[in-house]
Amino acid sequence: MEEKLYLTSEWDKTFLKSDKVNHRKVTFHNRYGITLAADLYEPKDAKGQLPAIAVCGPFGAVKEQASGLYAQTMAERGFLTIAFDPSYTGESGGQPRYMASPDINTEDFMAAVDFLSVQENVDPEKIGIIGICGWGGMALNAAALDTRIKATVASTMYDMTRVNANGYFDSEDSEEARYEKRKALCAQRIIDYKNGSYALGGGVVDPLPEDAPFFVKDYYDYYKTERGYHPRSLNSNGGWNVTGCQSFMNMPILQYSQEIRNAVLIIHGEKAHSCYFSKDAFAKLTGDNKELLIIPGAVHTDLYDQMDVIPFDKMESFFKTYLN
Repeated sequence: MEEKLYLTSEWDKTFLKSDKVNHRKVTFHNRYGITLAADLYEPKDAKGQLPAIAVCGPFGAVKEQASGLYAQTMAERGFLTIAFDPSYTGESGGQPRYMASPDINTEDFMAAVDFLSVQENVDPEKIGIIGICGWGGMALNAAALDTRIKATVASTMYDMTRVNANGYFDSEDSEEARYEKRKALCAQRIIDYKNGSYALGGGVVDPLPEDAPFFVKDYYDYYKTERGYHPRSLNSNGGWNVTGCQSFMNMPILQYSQEIRNAVLIIHGEKAHSCYFSKDAFAKLTGDNKELLIIPGAVHTDLYDQMDVIPFDKMESFFKTYLN
């Protein structure tokens, strides 16, 4: 039985509505019994069964932001698409709120494939996925597990297991640093249990410190300004359950990425602070159907919403080649 969700009926995206596609809200459930909310986009006047793409990310964002922009744009190019909120986030179900899990969030992508596979206007043999930022790593993890996924794009990807275990730029990659982090998180669990509620933290710092590193300013300019702010986005408004990502420290999501047989396109900005995630992930992949595309001069959030930077032509060609 699906959870009762309360979905907004207004167009509350950070991008303009296209007159080239039809849009509607849909829901589906994952194997953990969580009901997920999604925006479905389909080309106007489309006929027959279409190739389909499920989109999610960035980590802490909602479908009204970058993932929806990707989904709508790819629908303009002939694909049936959905942009979904992951479990515990946005309009999707799951309690407590603002949690994350490498297992459950990978299952979210697979549940999206379940949903697309049974739509009358979708060809179940032509399904791909797009993961943005932290969901780029999740997309690769899903592709390594789900043989129904024929093509995967990871855009400006993060490996959330690595960043939680090792810190930004691997600056905390030591047994001692991980021990102290685990110790602090476990202490927070006791505090939360006594309080009967979960403390929130992380997200994008506000106000922005004058000496903040560039990547923090980059996130701030996107999530805390009109450009990308959305009230349901954890990065725009608050943050995650402090202990909500604890399990990421012990569960490397790219463990078997070298076994992905279907096509993969990894996209990253030349000046993106997280480019090392993409380069290292690509180095593990095997086969002649894998490609790494570096966008000259682009920073991390350019690939969230800058239409003149995001390589939609390349993605269209990639999906049309491998969802054939």
